[in-house]
Amino acid sequence: MKTLFAAAVLGITLLVTPVKKDTIYLGADLSYVNEIEDCGAYYQNGGKKTDPYKLFKDKGCNLVRIRLWHTPTASAYSDLADVKRSIKRAKDQKMQVLLDFHYSDTWADPEKQYIPKAWAGSTDVKVLADSVYRYTQNTLLALSKENLLPDMVQVGNETNSEVLQPNGTLKESIDWKRNSYLINSGIKGVRDTSKKLGKKIEVMLHIAQPENALVWFKEAKENGITDYEWIGLSYYPIWSKIKFDGLPAAINTLVTTYNKRLMIVETSYPYTMKNIDKANNVLTEKALLEGYPATPQGQKEYMTELVKLTLKGGGSGVIYWEPAWVTSSCKTLWGQGSHWDNATFFDSANHNEALPAFDYYNVKNYR
Repeated sequence: MKTLFAAAVLGITLLVTPVKKDTIYLGADLSYVNEIEDCGAYYQNGGKKTDPYKLFKDKGCNLVRIRLWHTPTASAYSDLADVKRSIKRAKDQKMQVLLDFHYSDTWADPEKQYIPKAWAGSTDVKVLADSVYRYTQNTLLALSKENLLPDMVQVGNETNSEVLQPNGTLKESIDWKRNSYLINSGIKGVRDTSKKLGKKIEVMLHIAQPENALVWFKEAKENGITDYEWIGLSYYPIWSKIKFDGLPAAINTLVTTYNKRLMIVETSYPYTMKNIDKANNVLTEKALLEGYPATPQGQKEYMTELVKLTLKGGGSGVIYWEPAWVTSSCKTLWGQGSHWDNATFFDSANHNEALPAFDYYNVKNYR
């Protein structure tokens, strides 16, 4: 595989939309769409079936986030072939792309950063760092060969804890010498590829919840992690200690302290408390904020206000996590159906008709 990637033809003319400093990013993580469409799901707007990518673009979405797992076993999706399919759909609609490297075969998040099985035998951190570097670079070269180069790359997903840990483990503290070496290897993979191709690819580091980011980025800087353009945050009120009124201050601290741009790359809000299938919904009544009921209007108002607060703090936009993960015949690690059907932008009780939350993509709300 490495030989195949290394033999990729370079120098292909590739159109990557320049990132403008005044751009307000209003995005969607659409990583599940291919899978659930293959399992029979569909989307409607005005009573007519529609291509979700086209719908998001038409509504004003300008950035699509896509996750990448190394060698997934629980699903046939979120591998490189699936990512290529997703990026092509986004680029066909002229939307920018944020590629999210999990550096795992499954979900990487604050409670698990499991090393891919292919690298599990690497005990020498230098060997492991080389694997991270080559995998990052080879993936981007493969995408470039098919005119699918992303505009931005996340080096890790919700890396609150130490990256690339043995399966089933969770360290209580971070070995920053190891952690920074591995993260910087991923960053170097992006930088060297960008230089080789002569194409700009911006780097993002992603932490779950603003209060954790305030600590993590301080420690990261102290340990030599400085070469990135973007701070990415997950902000779910149900799991964050920072409420709406404190969000701008936290964002402003991060933006001004580290002189980086910032985007909330994961958030969500329920439009109902009903569950359309047998899969239990993750977002319960505990996810609700006062003044924002679990209604279509409440969901829209949450998203609109969140963008306003993010911009007030000096941030550059918001990406909604999986607004198209409607129910289908697909199975997840936890059951059949969708655990998010009450938090999508489609009414699961009305043939997946588009909801008012799509109005959050109207950039005129924020100018």
